[in-house]
Amino acid sequence: QVQLVESGGGLVQPGGSLRLSCAASGSMYRINVMGWYRQAPGKERELVATITSDGRTNYADSMKGRFAISRDNGKNTVYLQMNNLKPEDTAVYYCYLRNIQSVNYWGQGTQVTVSS
Repeated sequence: QVQLVESGGGLVQPGGSLRLSCAASGSMYRINVMGWYRQAPGKERELVATITSDGRTNYADSMKGRFAISRDNGKNTVYLQMNNLKPEDTAVYYCYLRNIQSVNYWGQGTQVTVSS
């Protein structure tokens, strides 16, 4: 079984920054993609950003230029640096992992609240 443990969420004022981390552990085949999705109240879960094992990134359009995803393959950890946060970024952020057998795993989620 794979465990994804997220950290770094919290309350931040508009224009502020947060850095999320997600560490993967457990019995897993080689990781292919890691990333982040988010879900705001009353909305569907949406893509934030993903990164492949060789460093290729993909961002949702609304996050480009403000968010940056990175990973440490040796630590099986993915990071999300979020800058210039807006109230509409308020959501539960979920860590995501897909291995080379296309099995998907999800973290428990971490709350990000952007409010003055």
